Amino acid sequence: MPSPSPITLSGPSVEPASGGPAAQLVVLLHGVGVDGSDLIELAPFFASILPDAAFVAPDAPFAFDMAPFGRQWFSLQDRSIPAISAGVRATAPILEAYIDEQVALWGVQPADVALIGFSQGTMMALHVALRRPVAPAAVVGFSGALVDPDELPKEITARPRTLLIHGADDEVVNPNCLKAAEQALAAVGVPVLTELRPGLGHGIDGPGAQMALGFLGQVFGVEA
Repeated sequence: MPSPSPITLSGPSVEPASGGPAAQLVVLLHGVGVDGSDLIELAPFFASILPDAAFVAPDAPFAFDMAPFGRQWFSLQDRSIPAISAGVRATAPILEAYIDEQVALWGVQPADVALIGFSQGTMMALHVALRRPVAPAAVVGFSGALVDPDELPKEITARPRTLLIHGADDEVVNPNCLKAAEQALAAVGVPVLTELRPGLGHGIDGPGAQMALGFLGQVFGVEA
């Protein structure tokens, strides 16, 4: 009996605004219940400081199992810590393979990749980026969490510059996850900045987006 085909990701992409070859690759990882089209809309905003960057926003590999539409990186029907850990770890190789494929496709170096995640996408971005064979340039995580922090000291292989932003009034992912992630990342030598946005729920606001824009500009040496 033939083995099942491996799961591969696809989704919208945007070529460098400069019209030239890609110098950086920005991977946008959406939250649960939507798909890649949700975050690819941020590409023109980030392209204002990264005109030579290509942007890709893969659709998560699984259909959202709590609604008739949208995608998910892993199920949230069981929100226990072991279940979320198992979900992230099961999906991580799929995302790893996609990043490798896109690095080759756009002709960039693995060190010139930035991962930007929202919510569940932040959980995936942090897990994968910290275990890459070559550290990505940056991780930006909105409204997410660091999964399996206790396992990180023995599993970490990469320490990308990291910016985490969270709404103080987030009703979906506990804002305390921000401080917990900051402490765990700093403890293993990851250069991490955090920002708790007052009055913000589960989302991305203008000041947070501007902070992410400036951070990526600094990381890639193209600050305005």
